[in-house]
Amino acid sequence: MDRNTSIAFILIGVVLITWLYFNSPAPQPPQKKKAETTLVAKKDTASVKEKETPKPQEEPNQFTGKVLNEKIITIETDLAKIELTSRGAKIRRYFIKKYKTWYHNQVSDTNFYNQHVQLVNTQKEGGDFNIIFVTKDGKKINTSQIDFTSDASNYYYKVSGKDSLTIKYSFTTSDGKSIRKDFKFFGDNYASKIDVEMEKMDDVISSYRYDVEWSNGINFLEENSVDEANHASASAYSGDEQVTVDATKIGEKVEKDINGKVDWISIRSKYFAMILSPDSPNSEGGAYFVGNHYQNSQGVREVYSASLKMPFKGQKYQKDSFTLYLGPIDYSVLKSYGKNFQTVFDFGSFFGLKFVIRPISEYILLPLFRFLHSFISNFGIVIIIFSIIIKFALHPLTRQSMKSMKKMQLLQPKINELKEKHKDNPQKIQQETMKLYSTYGINPMGGCLPMLLQMPILIALWSLFNVAIEIRQQPFMLWIKNLSSPDIIYKLPFKIPLFNVDIISGLALMMGITMFIQQKMTVKDPTQKALVYLMPVLMTVMFMSFPSGLNLYYFMFNLLTIAQQYYVNHKHDGMELVPVEKANKKKGYMARMLEAAEKQAQEQRKAAQKRK
Repeated sequence: MDRNTSIAFILIGVVLITWLYFNSPAPQPPQKKKAETTLVAKKDTASVKEKETPKPQEEPNQFTGKVLNEKIITIETDLAKIELTSRGAKIRRYFIKKYKTWYHNQVSDTNFYNQHVQLVNTQKEGGDFNIIFVTKDGKKINTSQIDFTSDASNYYYKVSGKDSLTIKYSFTTSDGKSIRKDFKFFGDNYASKIDVEMEKMDDVISSYRYDVEWSNGINFLEENSVDEANHASASAYSGDEQVTVDATKIGEKVEKDINGKVDWISIRSKYFAMILSPDSPNSEGGAYFVGNHYQNSQGVREVYSASLKMPFKGQKYQKDSFTLYLGPIDYSVLKSYGKNFQTVFDFGSFFGLKFVIRPISEYILLPLFRFLHSFISNFGIVIIIFSIIIKFALHPLTRQSMKSMKKMQLLQPKINELKEKHKDNPQKIQQETMKLYSTYGINPMGGCLPMLLQMPILIALWSLFNVAIEIRQQPFMLWIKNLSSPDIIYKLPFKIPLFNVDIISGLALMMGITMFIQQKMTVKDPTQKALVYLMPVLMTVMFMSFPSGLNLYYFMFNLLTIAQQYYVNHKHDGMELVPVEKANKKKGYMARMLEAAEKQAQEQRKAAQKRK
């Protein structure tokens, strides 16, 4: 989770803790008790060892091959336009038709190549299926710069629907040793099938292994490079769980070596991913990752290289098949492959609560969001209706919270009287306050607990709107042109300290105003007056850099909360504090707290008498 998001949730936590502090009795100091929390680190089923990297020797060898003119072949499908190159027999560029660059409206050139996102990192000779192995005489071979020949007779092919096209590449040495790559593309699929064949390589490859590498990650494609870097990572699916590799700080380099069965490896940006999966994962295989987080003239970058370690059986002929997915991080599309690709979709986590947040997003929020969009084309309207539905779903919790807060407000004058009456005896104030709570059946946690129960849902919504590709570059109305980025109405000539924000967001301002109104309606204690002004300002500044879709949701949620609070306040204007019946009633929370406090006080008095 990125820095701004973490600070936002910490501030939310501060609000809850502060509210509880001012609206609860000051308890007796409890005996210090050691926390009984045990952190269990789940081990990767694949063992992790240091990578054994043979020293490369850059001498001429039989796999250098004859230098040929590079031949580019273009394949156009219903979903993408793909360029294959004979140099290394790999994908040179990969354009996705459905998704456009963030700057596509700012360039006068309407050429296809300047309008659509392109996933392969061409600046650092990135690409797929560089085959790497070490020869028995110690030479490291990388096919990235080897010139292959292909069976293609044309430079352009078009494939539609269920049709497919296969392009075959081969490299053969003078003594008949050969490496072949066959690419099979489908008209209606982001995934392609690739076969790697090796013939008469049994007396060449050492260590019974070769690597299939995707080098130098995938392109950064969003205007906000910091935000995209926060969501970028690499991962492997091994032992029925996802192992994630993430360089989180500028200047950080991470490496990870996994030995054992690996179902797939992946490199992702915020909205797009490369996933490489062997058709027959092997327990003798593995994966290796290198990631770098750095900053250059174009902004912050997070670049990963990922390799599948493939067992070589030492036979005269070996064939291995792979599935390569290059496309959007679209949950339903990824899930359709039946290989757990959907785990690449990051539903977010907050202080280790992924096991709670992911099911809420995966099985409730995302299906509801997609269902609404199935008959409403404007995603802004979808978000508004979505917020109304969520508000109705949370109504029982928020209503209980508001009722408890109303009772606390009615009880406040009596508590103030106690404070004045026993101002020199804090312990007596605590005891008498707890008696008041018990007498009138009020639980001081009653207002805070429902809010805490809502937090997993609100965090899940936060994460979902941050990564849902459905709202990428989707307009709403007026000045809100892109729901996946901030709706900027003014650019500041400086950055606000601590928050590192230099923009003014219209929706963030509207969200802050509704938060202020909400605070004014609920906070009546004079000691909390500063919160009414401080928290809306802090949260407004924090939300300036968040996607406008997220701010639209919280603005609507606050509006609905204000309406709900108004209704509760007016409906219960005649509410009176009535002592609860104690006969034949099981002792409640406050009664048990009161007894515990009395018992502790008695023990303290006895101890004091003994000391005398």
